[in-house]
Amino acid sequence: MAQRRNAVSARHGWLLAIVPALMLGVLLWREVWDVDIFWQLKLGEMILAARAPVSQEPFAVTHLGEPLNAVAWLGQAAFAAVRQAWGWTGLRLFDALCWCGGFWAVAAACRRSGARAMPLTLALLLAFGAALPAASIRPQSFGALCFGLLLALLKLELRAWQTVMLGTILLVAWQNLHPSVSIGIVALAAHAMAGWAVWLRDKTQPRPLGATMLVPIAALSVFATPDGVGILAVSARNAQASIAVGASEWLPLWIEANRENAVPILLVTLVAAFAAWRDRRAVSWPDLAVMLALLVLMISAYRFVLFWAVATIPVIAGRGRTPEKFGRASWLPVLGVAAVAVLAPAIRPTRFSDNLPMTAVARLAQTDAAGTIITEPEFAGVLIDAGYPRWRVSLDGRYYRYTDEEWQRYGAMLDGSYRLRAIERLYRPAAFVLRPSHSVALSNELDRPNSGWRRIYRDDGAAVWLPRRVSPRVIPAPTRR
Repeated sequence: MAQRRNAVSARHGWLLAIVPALMLGVLLWREVWDVDIFWQLKLGEMILAARAPVSQEPFAVTHLGEPLNAVAWLGQAAFAAVRQAWGWTGLRLFDALCWCGGFWAVAAACRRSGARAMPLTLALLLAFGAALPAASIRPQSFGALCFGLLLALLKLELRAWQTVMLGTILLVAWQNLHPSVSIGIVALAAHAMAGWAVWLRDKTQPRPLGATMLVPIAALSVFATPDGVGILAVSARNAQASIAVGASEWLPLWIEANRENAVPILLVTLVAAFAAWRDRRAVSWPDLAVMLALLVLMISAYRFVLFWAVATIPVIAGRGRTPEKFGRASWLPVLGVAAVAVLAPAIRPTRFSDNLPMTAVARLAQTDAAGTIITEPEFAGVLIDAGYPRWRVSLDGRYYRYTDEEWQRYGAMLDGSYRLRAIERLYRPAAFVLRPSHSVALSNELDRPNSGWRRIYRDDGAAVWLPRRVSPRVIPAPTRR
């Protein structure tokens, strides 16, 4: 009987070893689709060149020279450095490793604490599936990594001074890589309160001194960026503007745009609830408290799904009876991840989603157009990455950068009440790059014979217009010697 149990345990161990490689492979198989990563990469390149955060607005034509907040400046610089060194392939791999790293860190800590292979495998797969729709190349991947490392640190139950020292370094780095350390405050507070409740009931249990001391440190870490207390204002403005424009990730889980994603979330929540009830005598109440706190946040705003998914892993995996010692088999997940990291980019080179105007922007780059490009927020990142400083944009995906009046003007452009001549007087545009299916009224006005504009390119997703007085000639590429 014991021999049979050992054989089953070994098979489950092999299955657990395969899951990290599977997770990485799924991420690397996906197309690049995030519209904002492009301007973040360009900003990161500027940070690297200046060896400091960029302090003045470089891209938005209506705000040139104004103070610029250093939001995620360290994450942007890291991404830019990776792309400069290893191109898009290296960036995709680096981002995927960071994104998955948060899940893997928690899983490794659970395994080290004695979690069995099969429940842990299920926890990883369910958490990964619930968070996958939110996966994209952006600095939030650093947030996932740092959050996972924080939960892993708490799971290891080190001495209080060790937890505080390592946690402080982690929290400060996290806030500069991606300004989401407020999630850490919520998690630490929930973990500490549940830990004290457990201790008050059973004084033989350890006191959560590390988590408790990290709560005020995490609160101070919010201001440990070049923006200082100014981060509060930009965060509030970002939330207000994002909700105002209807960004679905900032809206509740129950809205129509988020209902499809709610199905796997409901499944994972039910599995986690069942796991906690099944092991109710041995359940880790701090782990459960963290998951429930983030569940409330995620229901109120879908953008927290990634952090919530990571927090479900310890709850679903449960507690083991004896801590696991890392041996030779522990290297199997590392070898699997390494194999996928080498093979996947070769089998599936970088591909860009059809929602990105890559070909349209490449066509515009072949002309001598220079100046302000009237575009849509979803297209601006590609334009900035391809054409700055030759091009500036009317709007981009930084909702906090623009005033409510500018967003209202953009809406008026879409519905045709803000006409072409008014746009010309305000912006003096050098070109238009629009999505005709979205900007119907403005696209139709540009296509009129007397508009003064000529369409030089159109595909299913984007179109480009130049002034009729400007030649649409193709500039030959410089000859390489």
